[in-house]
Amino acid sequence: MRYTTLFEDRKNELLLVARILLVVLFVKFGWVKVTDFSGTVAYMAKTGAPLPMLAAIIAVVMEVAVAIAIGVGFYARPLAIVLAIYTLGTSMIAHHYWNMTGMAEYTNMVNFYKNLSIIGGFLLLSVTGPGKYSLDRK
Repeated sequence: MRYTTLFEDRKNELLLVARILLVVLFVKFGWVKVTDFSGTVAYMAKTGAPLPMLAAIIAVVMEVAVAIAIGVGFYARPLAIVLAIYTLGTSMIAHHYWNMTGMAEYTNMVNFYKNLSIIGGFLLLSVTGPGKYSLDRK
């Protein structure tokens, strides 16, 4: 079996797994934000997010509702772009390593570039689409 045929034959299964892996981080930490909402608002204020209450609500919607929608393949292409933009925004607000020193600089640099990789995954999903195993399938 040729290399390209092997992956082409499993394309839809791989797209399903990729969608789930892309959003598992968001759902996990979004759920933490839901269950400790007052702590989430306090964290938003600490990071300097504008309008901490509104920022917390947006974070919960994006990390739970939008991430789950992508996971099940519901409006996956446009929502992948939305979550990519959200991820970039949160990276700029919460992981501004260029203003830090020491271990905080290193930790936030890792998180910032991890988020750039996640953004790449969302952009790729917006181009490829969610595949056959999705609510978007036609």
